[in-house]
Amino acid sequence: MKKLLFLLIFCTHSFAALIMEELTWESGDTLLMFLQRHSIPLALYYELDREDKELASEIASKIKYQVLKDENENLEQVLIPISDELFIHIYKNKDNKYMLDFSPTIYELEKNVLNLTIKNSAYQDVYETSGSTTLSRALLRAFKGSINFRNIRKNDKVSLYYEQKRRLGKVYGDITIYMASVQVNKKTSEIYRFDDNFYAKSGKEIGASFLLTTPISNFKRISSHFTTARFHPILKRYRAHLGTDYAAATGTPVLSAGNGVVNFIGSQNGYGKVLKIQHSSGYTTLYAHLSRFAKLKKGQSVRQGQTIGYVGSTGMSTGPHLHFGVYLNNKAINPLSVIKVAKKGLEGAKKEKFNALVKEYKQIVQNHISQNLPNPIKAMDYENFIEF
Repeated sequence: MKKLLFLLIFCTHSFAALIMEELTWESGDTLLMFLQRHSIPLALYYELDREDKELASEIASKIKYQVLKDENENLEQVLIPISDELFIHIYKNKDNKYMLDFSPTIYELEKNVLNLTIKNSAYQDVYETSGSTTLSRALLRAFKGSINFRNIRKNDKVSLYYEQKRRLGKVYGDITIYMASVQVNKKTSEIYRFDDNFYAKSGKEIGASFLLTTPISNFKRISSHFTTARFHPILKRYRAHLGTDYAAATGTPVLSAGNGVVNFIGSQNGYGKVLKIQHSSGYTTLYAHLSRFAKLKKGQSVRQGQTIGYVGSTGMSTGPHLHFGVYLNNKAINPLSVIKVAKKGLEGAKKEKFNALVKEYKQIVQNHISQNLPNPIKAMDYENFIEF
C-alpha cells in the first residue's frame, strides 16, 4: 500500500492516532448536509456571511477531498477544495471546538515539455505518454477545431510546452498549454497562448468561443466580476467570487450560453435555484439565483440562446441578478475571458510582446528536443488511504 505524508494545519493530537482518507464528494451533497451527517455543529455554516455561503455552493461533485479521523472515527480535520486556488478547512481548535475557514490551496507549479511521435492518435498517444486525459483534452481544445486531428498519420510529431499543478503528490486541477506544435500528415501547425487565448504564429486568433457573449436577454450592469482566492486586507481572510453577476430585473429571461445537456436543476444552498448545463470539450455553465426554471428536466438537451430560466434573488442574494459561472473540467474560469465573439489579429505593442513569447517558447521546446531530454514522469494515482 502506497502512503503519502503531508503537514496538517492546527493538528493538536498525536500523529500515531490519526488516519487520513481521501474521499469523493457525492453528487447532490452540500456542505450543510456534510456537517449534519458528521455531527458537526451546523452553526459553522449558518454563521457564514452571504458571500461565504454562496462560495460553499461551489463544491463540485466527484471532487476529491481529505478527512482526518481519530481512532474512534471522529473527524479532526477536513480539507474540501472549492477551486484550484481555495479550499474549505474544518478543524478542531485548542478548546476542541470545530472551526471553519477558507484557505488558499498550496501546490507546486511544474512547467514541462512533452515530445512524441504518433503511433495511434494525438489524443491516445498524449494520454499514454503523460498518463493525463486532462492534457489530451487540453490539446484538442487549444486548437479549437482549426485542424482536423483525424487526419494525423503515423510518425507525425507532437510537441507541447505546458504548466500543471501538483498537490499532495498528484497532478492537480487543469493544465495550461503555452505552446503546441502538431503535424498533420507532415504539415506542422503551431499555436501559442497569449492573454488567455490561443494564436497562430502569425498573431491571428485561433477560433472563436462557442458561448454567447452574455447569457441574459437584458441586464443593467455587471454587478460583480470574477475573482479567485484573494486575501481581503480589511476582513483578514480569503475571499473569492467564481463567476460574473449580471444585475437585472426579476423575471428577465436567462439564455443557455451554448448547446448542451442539463445536468442539474434544483436548489443549492447559497445559490438558490440553480441550473447547470454540460457542454462539449469539458465545459459546464452555471446559472444561479433564478426565480424559476423554464420547462426543463435533467438530461434534456438545450440549444444556444434557448430560454432556460428567469432572473431572481433566491438563495443568499441581496437583489435580483444572475450569477453566471463557467467551468472547465470542474475548474471555475473567468466567463469574460472565454466568451469571445470574433477572431482578431494582434497589433502594435501586443504583437511585439507576442513575438517575443513565440521566440521564447520555441527555444524551450527546441532545446528539449536537441538535448534529447526525457518526457515528464507519467502521472500516477496514489491509493486513497493515508496513515500517520
